[in-house]
Amino acid sequence: MLAKKKALIKKKANLKILYLLGLLLGVSSALPAYIQSSSLERFVDVKMVGLFFLLANALAVSTILFFPRAIKKIGNYATTRINIILYITSLFGLALSSGPIISFLSLILLTVSSNLIWINMDVLVESFSSDASTGETRTIYFTFINAGWILAPALSAYLVRVGGFSLSFLAAGLIAIPFCLIFLFAGQKLKDNIHYQKGSTITLIKRMWRSHNLRGIFMISLLLQIFYSSAVVYVPLHLIQNLHMNWSDLGLIFSLMLLPFIILEIPAGIIADKYIGEKEMLFTGIIILILSTFLFFYIESASIIIWGTVLFISRIGAALIEAMKETYFFKIIDAEDVGYINIFRTTAPLGYIIGSIMAIATLFFLPLQYLFLCLSILMISGLFFTASIKDTK
Repeated sequence: MLAKKKALIKKKANLKILYLLGLLLGVSSALPAYIQSSSLERFVDVKMVGLFFLLANALAVSTILFFPRAIKKIGNYATTRINIILYITSLFGLALSSGPIISFLSLILLTVSSNLIWINMDVLVESFSSDASTGETRTIYFTFINAGWILAPALSAYLVRVGGFSLSFLAAGLIAIPFCLIFLFAGQKLKDNIHYQKGSTITLIKRMWRSHNLRGIFMISLLLQIFYSSAVVYVPLHLIQNLHMNWSDLGLIFSLMLLPFIILEIPAGIIADKYIGEKEMLFTGIIILILSTFLFFYIESASIIIWGTVLFISRIGAALIEAMKETYFFKIIDAEDVGYINIFRTTAPLGYIIGSIMAIATLFFLPLQYLFLCLSILMISGLFFTASIKDTK
């Protein structure tokens, strides 16, 4: 009994460290997120921005699919250290570069390394979690991450205004340094003793696709990531280019719109653990996202209040989906299933690939705002995937 109590205390202490790391990585990731597309526009036409993100995220998907081999061979702790170094290098490369070649290469490295670090963090959090409290643990973790995302947009907009894009990239790199130091200092506590499940990536994909639950939650996660790709890359472009809004206004709007991730996710996770499961909240979130993305297309006003309200509502839907898809997925797998975690995390770069293809095709024939109409129609499929999964309650 005493040993179990000590083990529980140790797990909670490790989770607190991971929550802090999630906050720091969230701020560092969010600072460059909303300015990447505008930064690329210095060198290429807006129609080519989508092509760049397509190529960068295709490389990220390829890397993620081979990543389990590295984790199984040298461990999650060691691969995390490598990814942190690559991540910080990419940000400093973006901060110091004034030409297209180094900027493009650094953005590609940033795309790949950031995706891999979040997988490392997933494995760590799952290794110190229990199924009975997965909803609470995952949503607390994501609340810390999202707190970083709330702090970052206004700060990034200010940094861009006073020092250009380079200053925002530099700040992101500097914030990643304490993440690195804390991780190294807490290293012995976080080293994994997990016996990872064996199986080739192709075999795991086949198994995952045969499971209604895993397939359904994978597709729901993919749809959310497609929404994020459009929201992060193309909403700022639409508001700046078409509606002539400025970064000072957008920084405030983008910070306020993320508040639902802080307000809703922990209560949603607790409710999913103790009361109703995940399906009802997934349905609600998807319906909200369908309606709000249609409004992105429909609204022609440049009013800060109108756009702030619609963007806020869209993130209510996204927050519910994010909390529930994370809770559901990590309830039905364990940290040993690192292959499944890697496949699940391909939804982020895959979302950018699909979102980029949609954007390229749309911009070839239609104005940018029609991308959001296509996105709204695509989101309807999420209702069918939600219906296909078995609730955990």
